[in-house]
Amino acid sequence: MCNSPENNDIEEPELYEHFTITVDKGQSLLRIDKFLMHRIENASRNRIQVSIDEGNVLVNKRTVKASYRVKPFDVISVVLPHPPRDTEVYPENISLDIKYEDDDILIINKPAGMVVHPGYNNYSGTLVNGLVYHFQRLPHLPGNDGRPGLVHRIDKDTSGLLVISKNERSMASLAKQFFDHTIQRRYVALVWGDLTEPGTITGYIGRSVRDRRVMDIYSDETKGKWSVTHYKVLQRFNYVTLVECQLETGRTHQIRAHFKYIGHPLFNDAVYGGDKILKGTTFSKYKQFIANCFETIKRQALHALSLGFVHPSTKAQINFVSELPDDFKDVLFKWQNYVNTHTEL
Repeated sequence: MCNSPENNDIEEPELYEHFTITVDKGQSLLRIDKFLMHRIENASRNRIQVSIDEGNVLVNKRTVKASYRVKPFDVISVVLPHPPRDTEVYPENISLDIKYEDDDILIINKPAGMVVHPGYNNYSGTLVNGLVYHFQRLPHLPGNDGRPGLVHRIDKDTSGLLVISKNERSMASLAKQFFDHTIQRRYVALVWGDLTEPGTITGYIGRSVRDRRVMDIYSDETKGKWSVTHYKVLQRFNYVTLVECQLETGRTHQIRAHFKYIGHPLFNDAVYGGDKILKGTTFSKYKQFIANCFETIKRQALHALSLGFVHPSTKAQINFVSELPDDFKDVLFKWQNYVNTHTEL
């Protein structure tokens, strides 16, 4: 589970490229920590070694040890969990779908396609840009600069509910609840394959050694953080299944990586392999049907359905539910019609 108070079960941020160096053809073999010490301004050898140990230095897109000796034409990247720019967030007049508000919290219904906080290639138009326009002096978690009010997040192409803290007291209360795994979060997902029974997916989740943008599930605790997703079947469509997921932990891409791990990627999840036909027939009409479904929901079929927690001030248990967005409802309608009209299933 979560091992340190700093985690607060916030999903880990993406990694951003800060430096890229292509080793020239005349370079002699040299330890990478020594090489970078002379290439990166104000960087000590110890700091570079720590970054290498933490997996923030890639050679040809792979992690290496500090003893690695650079070779001509190696491509070295330094990636960090914050974008290479200042952490100031600029206010923008962005419409927000606020489901609930009081002096302590906001409940936001985030649409698919909206990035939660500024980051690489997404410095404007984010939920946080809208928050700082509409609300002043939102609090920050320690080490979470540039993300006022946030105690958790959901992916850009995931829709649904987020709780936002409006003051330091509510921030502390909600962060503690996330840390203690007492926040109740339910998601709805459409996944490939015919699931018939409820289940629980567990494992240590960490970044893939092949692609740092993707999360993998490991059995080795040194390679990731413990993650737990419970799920139950809501509706079966023979080739895809609608499931409800309840999270114990909130890791980056947790639901998406978990269902890929058990062989049931989310429908139309391009990052985890769900954007192609994985189950079904070879008939051209079926292929066209899937293409129409992908056009209907142009993202992974994942929605943050509900949030439940203890209110920071009243100490009462409160719960919020968000209706499925139109694209999700429309693709379910298509699948229902398909099942009803194809008796050979």
